[in-house]
Amino acid sequence: MKALPKSKILRFTEKAIHLARRAVSRYSSKFSKHRYTLPQHVVMLCLKVRKNTTYRGLLDELIEMPRIRHALGLAELPTPSTLCKAFNRLDMAVWRVILTLSATPLPTSGVVGVDASGFDRSHTSKHYTKRAELTIQQLKVTLLVDAKVNAILDLHVTTTRKHDSKIAPSLIKRNCEDIDILLGDKSYDDQKIRRLARQHEVRPLIKHREFTPLHREWNARLDTDLYGQRSQLETVNSTLKRKYGAFVRSRRWWKQFRELTITCLSHNIDRSL
Repeated sequence: MKALPKSKILRFTEKAIHLARRAVSRYSSKFSKHRYTLPQHVVMLCLKVRKNTTYRGLLDELIEMPRIRHALGLAELPTPSTLCKAFNRLDMAVWRVILTLSATPLPTSGVVGVDASGFDRSHTSKHYTKRAELTIQQLKVTLLVDAKVNAILDLHVTTTRKHDSKIAPSLIKRNCEDIDILLGDKSYDDQKIRRLARQHEVRPLIKHREFTPLHREWNARLDTDLYGQRSQLETVNSTLKRKYGAFVRSRRWWKQFRELTITCLSHNIDRSL
């Protein structure tokens, strides 16, 4: 009998478990019960975010997905509380390592753009919030994206109205080896950013705010074809919201940061399939 072709979610699972095994140890402690491994927890959390569902909803679906359970090596499914506790234990640093690993198989170009977008901190009905005159505070998510393959190299998340020019330096420092050209709009027009980029041998291609004719002249001399690739960042932001949801399910801010990092990780894995 001819074997069935692999579905996209099965290939996603196989890719994710391979990355997780490279990034985390098999068990969190020698005192662990050894019922489930850390890589299994990592992949199930990725599947939860990718399918934009709850812990209980994911486990309910996994009951009817024997090929996914086999790929994960799951003899039995954990409880929702087990997955929730695993999410709490896995540090942000672990997710950043896996995010970095997820971008390595992609043929990145070094032409990298930086841009910010907002994600809702609640999935409450927009009609209800408007009628009740409520406001939903958004998370400001700044992405560092390779313009050729739309891979997310890094992200910065904040609950404040921190200006773009204050966020970009940390992203540049952490990822300078992966950036040859940095694309940014006028909100990143800051001499400190330009100097920092050049110190790390990065060419800043950032539009100037036009206060004088000289600024307009500088903008007119920009490489329009190269700068035009910055539009890929808007494509990535749109993809994240359409595919994985425009809001985060977690209630606490540190969980929300992790959830958004898993979203970016899932995006990279999908791009590599």
